[in-house]
Amino acid sequence: MLKSVLTAIAVICATASPAETILMMGREPGCMWCARWDAEIGPIYPKTTEGQSAPLLEVNLSEPLPDGIALNRPIVFTPTFVLLEDGTEIGRIEGYPGDNFFWGLLGQLLEQTKGGTGQSS
Repeated sequence: MLKSVLTAIAVICATASPAETILMMGREPGCMWCARWDAEIGPIYPKTTEGQSAPLLEVNLSEPLPDGIALNRPIVFTPTFVLLEDGTEIGRIEGYPGDNFFWGLLGQLLEQTKGGTGQSS
């Protein structure tokens, strides 16, 4: 009996996947603040702890959102960064407040995820 319980636990642990956390960036063509983010953060983001915890998904707001994304409200400002966990909005950063503020705000959002990986780069 104990062996079957341990086998069942091992199967559950092997097949359970962690929540998928994504940072979605809503943008529009010609957005000067998006260009500033691209210059200051874009190249390094995937290399950071935050970028590995929440890979970036860029979406053009003139196109429909990808399937499976549930926002609390529409995106109005660009850029808007929406932290998604399993497609559901956890929180957002509206606008780009500069690199120093961006990392702090993103860290606070990441603390709200199941993984709670808010690190400061």
